[in-house]
Amino acid sequence: MNLHRDFSAFLERVMPAGLYARSLIIIIAPVVLLQGAVAFLFMERHYELVTRRLSTAVGQDIAALVELRKASPGPENDAKLIKIAREHLSMQVEFLPGQSLPPPRPKPFFSILDASLLREISDEVKRPIWIDTVGRSNFVEIRVQLDDAVMKVLTKRSQTYASNSHIFLIWMVAASAVLLIIAIIFLKKQIRPILALSEAADSFGKGREGPPFKIKGAREVRLAAASFIDMKDRIERAMEQRTTMLAGVSHDLRTILTRFRLQLAMMEETPEIEELGRDVEEMQRMLDAYMAFVRGDAGEPASPTDIPEMLDELKRSAETHGAQATVESHGPTTAMVRPDAFRRCLQNLVANATRYAKKISITSVHDGKRLEIRVDDDGPGIPADKREEVFRPFLRLDPARGQDKVGGNSGLGLAITRDIARSHGGDVRLESSPLGGVRAVVSVPV
Repeated sequence: MNLHRDFSAFLERVMPAGLYARSLIIIIAPVVLLQGAVAFLFMERHYELVTRRLSTAVGQDIAALVELRKASPGPENDAKLIKIAREHLSMQVEFLPGQSLPPPRPKPFFSILDASLLREISDEVKRPIWIDTVGRSNFVEIRVQLDDAVMKVLTKRSQTYASNSHIFLIWMVAASAVLLIIAIIFLKKQIRPILALSEAADSFGKGREGPPFKIKGAREVRLAAASFIDMKDRIERAMEQRTTMLAGVSHDLRTILTRFRLQLAMMEETPEIEELGRDVEEMQRMLDAYMAFVRGDAGEPASPTDIPEMLDELKRSAETHGAQATVESHGPTTAMVRPDAFRRCLQNLVANATRYAKKISITSVHDGKRLEIRVDDDGPGIPADKREEVFRPFLRLDPARGQDKVGGNSGLGLAITRDIARSHGGDVRLESSPLGGVRAVVSVPV
């Protein structure tokens, strides 16, 4: 079990992450293994066997010439042997009196067949021999040490090697290349619908209007695409129904609150009436916060937005409330976000920091893939174990810092901020700030 788990973990590390690359490996690996096995069997069983038999036949012919010369030495017999070798054995024979074998030549890079040829001829001739398979491309030179001379033999390479093997290898490589090209073209066509589905899901998750999406591809991909479209339609219908319902509720409640204001305005001003007026205004602010949280800004389309300009507006807003604010921007200035929603997300954080701090630092970091906005302050801070809880709707912490005053004491300011960030495909987190207070980090893909 451990071995299987370790092997699976090793495959996960070495395998590429993309489906296209993995599919190519699934196709290429069996082809390479099959071709390698075929080549090995061909070389081991057929090619080497044929070469060995050819080498044996050449060795037997040379051995016969050596025995004939040994039986009848002399110039006249040498001439007859040369003629017999040329006419009947397709060999060029020359006798070199008084010479000895030259020093061995360097072995060629592929010396397997040369070793086989040397071994077979040596077994037949039973004399010292010297072989050159490199010097002449179409011939093999063989020299045999005789008692009084050296017999030099030139024979065609095709008589010693299976010379048609390269045709088989070329055919095998060409067939593999054709199969791989077909596989690559087919896989690209099959992967394209999956990439389109992924892009459509990513755009929908970020609240953007993606490119037109059509159901196509293999059956399983079509089923996944159809399920995605059904899910998308259900979500959009639910959001539309919720927005319609909330619009009606908002209208009815605002009508009642308006009547309350008119009735209070017609009454004599007393401390009790002023208190009731403040309660009505508080109810109005709480209603606006609730509606903003539930409704969100999903209907707003994403568009290229000037982030430094937006941060400058937030800086001026913080300064009007008595805080010292600074802004820094790094990277590209434009990001694809929903402008009003993103501005509200950041405004909630800046406004919350303004209520508890005197110094605020706003930093933007854009690396081309993600946009990160950091809002630092020197306020009292939030305990580390409470930083995740403050994002829960309607949660109110102690008055020192955690009391969420954004949204009219409704406890929805940070919840709205996280909801907007997540609707962009990102998130919001709280950390310790270098200024001593809280750092709020908004990170969204762009």
